[in-house]
Amino acid sequence: MKVLDLKCSHDHRFEGWFASADEFESQLSRKLVACPVCSTTEVSRMPSAPRLNLSTTRSDRTEQSSDSNRATPVVPQQQAEPAIQARALQLMREFLAKTENVGDRFAEEARRMHYDEAPARNIRGVATPEDAHALMEEGIDVMPLPVPAALKEPLQ
Repeated sequence: MKVLDLKCSHDHRFEGWFASADEFESQLSRKLVACPVCSTTEVSRMPSAPRLNLSTTRSDRTEQSSDSNRATPVVPQQQAEPAIQARALQLMREFLAKTENVGDRFAEEARRMHYDEAPARNIRGVATPEDAHALMEEGIDVMPLPVPAALKEPLQ
């Protein structure tokens, strides 16, 4: 199994596992390789070095702070961005799992809950900017939250 470092046209970096480099090229040409963050199929292979299993890794090492004796963890810049993206995706998946999708009925359902005409629960859905503004004027808290296309369907 080959683990390849990949990057989409929006500079999201991720890993792909393929039986061989030829299999990666085959799937790429058929637009089967997509970014897990934005779902674009404009993906390219990044240069990568073989991974070595060492007793300590760079992220395990610490750097002494100049103003104290405490050790401060050091995370290389290249690892920080994927870690943040992974955490954001994890939080978004958690949010989607704990909310009910009411779709285009969002404004209507939010009003029904606000005026105790429906049971209170965590909902998500779609609303026009005008509907969202009207809800806020009525004192109903709403928050726009773009969901990456990759999370709208199950991931393999």
